[in-house]
Amino acid sequence: MHLPLVRRRILQGLWLLLVWSWLALSLAPAPVAAQGVDLVSLRTNRDDGSLSLEFSVRLTLNRTVENALQYGVPVYFVAQAELKRSRWYWRDERIARVTRQWRLAYQPLTGTWRVGLAGINQTYPTLSEALVAVSRSAGWRLADLSQVDSDSRHYIDFSYRLDTSQLPGPMQFGLAGQGDWALGVERTLRLD
Repeated sequence: MHLPLVRRRILQGLWLLLVWSWLALSLAPAPVAAQGVDLVSLRTNRDDGSLSLEFSVRLTLNRTVENALQYGVPVYFVAQAELKRSRWYWRDERIARVTRQWRLAYQPLTGTWRVGLAGINQTYPTLSEALVAVSRSAGWRLADLSQVDSDSRHYIDFSYRLDTSQLPGPMQFGLAGQGDWALGVERTLRLD
């Protein structure tokens, strides 16, 4: 090949790369608000002979989840806490495990939001008020204080997430690789 022909091919390749890069950048979706779950507070209380847990999270739903809610698809949030005792010779011993589940759904006939927890439903006029209801819990009984040894080290594994296994079957298909539905947070809290 002639040198000018090689130079022309290189320039054509660079021009094509520039055009494709410009197209990719111009067709990319605009940045959206941050989504996810931020753990605002997590603490334990010892009163009335029991160990209780209190938490608060800040939920920011993305457009995909909000659209599903607007179309009447109920969404479930699950909080789980495990009290464990540290052991050096074996796996840590699980002393207690508790789970709470909230159901959030839009009621199109009334234009309200319904939050269900343990069979008790509460209605809210806006989505933001409903999200506040599903994002906190106080006085959540974890275990009896008699189960907590004073001479051992204990910790709590806490998680809060959007439960995609509760979505309708057709919606679950193909969700494994989508980050839109992966909302959650996990923390470990040491007991003093």
